[in-house]
Amino acid sequence: MTMVRRESLAEQAAELLLARIRDGEWEVGEKLPGETKLAPQLGVGRSTAREAIRTLAGRGILTTRQGAGVFVTAADIPESWDEILQRADIVAVLEARTAIEVEAAALAAERRTSVELKKIRGALDERERHRTHLDEHVETDMAFHRSIVAAAHSPILLDLFDSFAPRSRQAMIEMLRHRSHHGGNTDHSIHERVYQAIASRDIEAAAALARAHLHALRELLS
Repeated sequence: MTMVRRESLAEQAAELLLARIRDGEWEVGEKLPGETKLAPQLGVGRSTAREAIRTLAGRGILTTRQGAGVFVTAADIPESWDEILQRADIVAVLEARTAIEVEAAALAAERRTSVELKKIRGALDERERHRTHLDEHVETDMAFHRSIVAAAHSPILLDLFDSFAPRSRQAMIEMLRHRSHHGGNTDHSIHERVYQAIASRDIEAAAALARAHLHALRELLS
């Protein structure tokens, strides 16, 4: 029987238990043995086994159901959101932006205040002033789109946008470098039209224009 080392005993027990789950000893949805049986298998006492279970529960591997026992909920530690985003390719990034920003544009057209509309206008003007320098262009473009999401008054959409922003920024820089040009009149025009739709409270036009803009970016990759 494999025994754990004395140092960091609960953590070592958790790693051993995780290795056995990875090896398929217990499938997802299956119940673990009780602490009385599990602790000797790990070479530790019941209190250490209990701590190891808590450790893996905190990592999303196990869950404790009151009165039923401990069950396997995942075969490995789930990837963090940052890890998933870093692996995403540019097309996946644009698809996610579409899911967030089309709905945000529609909600902004419906819910924006006059103060928020001024912020969107200011962000658009700032974007126009930074057409030529790539990094500044991307930064001001992101700021413009964020101002729209903020005006949607949807905290979840804004949190999604902010958590997605570093990977989105990276993807846009990669794509625009590949194109070797950016910030043309056509590109600025569609952003202006998105703003005008939001200013006019035209919900359908705001959503359609946001979708058309992101679709056009995808087409540039083909």
